[in-house]
This record gives sequence, C-alpha cells and structure tokens, in this order.
Amino acid sequence: MELRGIELEKTERWLAENVPGLRPPVTFSLVSGGRSNLTYRVVDADGAVRALRRPPTGGVLTTAHDMSREWRFISALHGTDVPVPDPLAYCADASVTGAEFYVMGFVDGHVLAGPDSAASFSAEARRRAGLATVECMAALHGVDPDSVGLGDIARRDGYLERQLRRWQRQVHQSGAPDLPLLDAVHDALLAKVPRQETGIVHGDFRPGNLSFSPDGEVLAVFDWELATLGEPLADLGWLLATWVEPGDELPPATALGPTAEPGFPTRAELVDRYVALAGRDVSDLPYYVAFQRWRSCCISAGVRARYLAGVMGDDGYVAESRAKNELRQAEAAWQAVQELS
Repeated sequence: MELRGIELEKTERWLAENVPGLRPPVTFSLVSGGRSNLTYRVVDADGAVRALRRPPTGGVLTTAHDMSREWRFISALHGTDVPVPDPLAYCADASVTGAEFYVMGFVDGHVLAGPDSAASFSAEARRRAGLATVECMAALHGVDPDSVGLGDIARRDGYLERQLRRWQRQVHQSGAPDLPLLDAVHDALLAKVPRQETGIVHGDFRPGNLSFSPDGEVLAVFDWELATLGEPLADLGWLLATWVEPGDELPPATALGPTAEPGFPTRAELVDRYVALAGRDVSDLPYYVAFQRWRSCCISAGVRARYLAGVMGDDGYVAESRAKNELRQAEAAWQAVQELS
C-alpha cells in the first residue's frame, strides 16, 4: 500500500539498520500532516510504536522545514525538565524517502487541539492541563541555551526585529490582498520594540502541540519547527492570543481549542502561574500579544492568498471566513499597539 511521503521498502530497510531494537516488518500510518511537517506512527513486528517526522511532500522551502534543526532541539532538551519524545535516529539521506527525517519515541497521550478535545477530561484535569502548560513553558524558558548546546543555533540579538522583517516580507511576497492595516501594525510594533532577553523560544507553544496524561500532566512537547533563540515572552504572548475564555468576542489567533470549556484556568491565572515560576517581568506582555496577533494575520493572509491563487483546494467560504478573522485580529493588534506606552 502506498503512503504519501514514505518510500516503504527503503524506509523500512533504513529503520531496521539504524533504530535500535526495531524489528521489521513495520507498518506506517499518518498521524498528522498538512502545511506543517508530517508525523507517522511506525509499528514494528513486536508491536513497538515509534514516530517518524518529515517535511511536507511538496511546495515548501527547505529552510522552512529544517528537520535537523528540530532534531537538534529535542536531542538537546532530552533529559532536561522539558518533556520531549525520545530522540532515536536521524536520517540525513534524502534518497531514502524524498527528504531528511527523524525517528522519535511515540508518546501515547491526549492532544488538546480542537473544541471538543477535552471532553474526556474532568474539570480538575482541565485546570491541571492549563496550569501544566505554563509550568512546562516556564521550564523551557529556564533552560540556558549554552548549557544544552543550543547557544549557536540562532542569533541572540534583534529577535523581534528579525521576526517583524520576516513575516512582513513573506506576507507581501505571497500576494495577499488588503494589507494596509497589517502594514500599519507592523510599523507601530517596530517603533515600540521593547528591551529583549534571550532564551529558548518554541514558537508555537499551546495545548495543541502538547501531549497530556488523563489527569492533565504534560507528557511531551511537539512541533519544534519554529523553535529558535529569542525573547521568551513571545511564547507567552502566543499562548494568550490563542487561549479562549467563555464570553470572548475576539476569536483566537489560531484554530479554536477547548479552553472555553468549564475547568480551564483563565488567561490571568496562566500569567500569574508563569510569573510565580519564571520570576520574569511581564510588563511588556501586551506588546507580545499584539505582535502574535499580527503574526497570525500574516500567516493566515499568506495561506488565504495561496487558496485564492488555486495552489490549495478550498471552497471559497473558508477563504472568506479567514479574511474576516484576519481583519478582526489585525484590528485587535492595532488597538493594542495604540495603547502601549
């Protein structure tokens, strides 16, 4: 049976030769994929389960899906207080299955990615999952990059300036329409860049990229493709921009998660818990929430432009709803930056 992104015979042979304890034959099934990197469940002859991760199969930039960079982050953080899957093997030979890939331990937990994804969690487990999320984030931000061999993985200075430049360039290159407000927010953010510290930044830290136990503890952090060195408050700003509370009028900066359900902590409680553990000054946090709403607009506008250009299949309604959400996010970001001192 053919499987998108996997050359079955060659990949099985490579796994048998390079993954300790793996016994062929193996079966593959796609766990998650799309515009992000692809993750496969790999089951060997003994029933042992592992995960294989590779870039999307087409229309991507190598620099945007650097598997060796992801591998380096999980390898460096393995054994720290930040839970990551066990790093098992890295394949730098793209001829095996069309791209570089890596193999890691399969974490059999619960990912809180959709509105109903916490249905099986008790109210206590939901609260624990929310607090555990920021506790795990604080643990990540407490890791000294030099102490785990990540001190040279990225520049240490000008994180926000680089991010503003990157996303502004990408959204304009995408051909996205209706950009004046995004441009205005960009200019306002650039004019008000706060003082920055340097730590490990995940880049997409939210419950949808974590695996939880039934009682709400974090088992592993996934999806390190945006990880870099920069201002750690950017992670907290993203979490708040994507965290939904009951009664929110503004939609989240990414796909709707389960956090409006009873039991989950509020955004204020998340911040309080983070401050208690990280001991950081969060007076500039409103800037990072505004920045992350702007960044999400840039990403979404680029995706919408590709849909409208016919590069991705869509029904038109999704593109229209994307446009409405982008405008609301951009307006919220604009209002937020106007309120910054």
